Amino acid sequence: MGKRILQRRRGKAGIQFRSPSKGKIAPVRYPRPDSAAQGAVVTAILDERGRSAPLAQLRWGDNAYTYLPAVAGMYVGGQVTMGGTKSAEGNVLPLSSIPEGTRVCNIELRPGDGGRLVRASGGSAVLFSKAGGRAIVKLPSGKNILLSGACRATVGEVAGGGRREKPFLTAGARHHAMRASGRVYPRMRGIAMAVVYHPFGGGRHQHPGKSTSTSRNAPPGRKVGLIAPRKTGRKRLARASAEVSK
Repeated sequence: MGKRILQRRRGKAGIQFRSPSKGKIAPVRYPRPDSAAQGAVVTAILDERGRSAPLAQLRWGDNAYTYLPAVAGMYVGGQVTMGGTKSAEGNVLPLSSIPEGTRVCNIELRPGDGGRLVRASGGSAVLFSKAGGRAIVKLPSGKNILLSGACRATVGEVAGGGRREKPFLTAGARHHAMRASGRVYPRMRGIAMAVVYHPFGGGRHQHPGKSTSTSRNAPPGRKVGLIAPRKTGRKRLARASAEVSK
């Protein structure tokens, strides 16, 4: 009898698959919304374990500290304004107060949630249009979403955009980077395993040997590959080409 496959072991949520809490600085989110504009000073640029983007430590007037993803061009001693109408780099404004076509990051999905979208290093979205108290934002993936105009966002793009240009020179460096973010490394392909370790394993050459589409109700040991896909194979490609020709 073989061992449990990787998907089944990860579903147990063991300690080896969790992101370590050591090295974390503080929760990263906006403070509670306030109608009056407030000013803050950037007191430090920090690096948090398991986070791709650097953090900016902001000190408000009442000696309260907030941690937000640092924006490209932000520096220690710089000024950041929350609220108002000045759409300068690093300022936090509601989407209704930001001009159309502006690049934004750390966007709230719902007003007051503290920021949920576009927080990775080098990421930025574009405020496409505004109408009727709502705003259309184009995400880095190309998807357009409709948000409330009261949702806050930071003007500019997240710092650390060239992070992936530097290669991992050793396997140990990549191991520690993946470990810090709770990711499994290295990942082995199912077709490269033995037949007792994975449903796609075994055979005279590397191939699944069965359909890669799996039912949603399949048992844990078989639930691998494409889980309950809507379209696969030639039918999906033919439909996509037909839509393009139209």
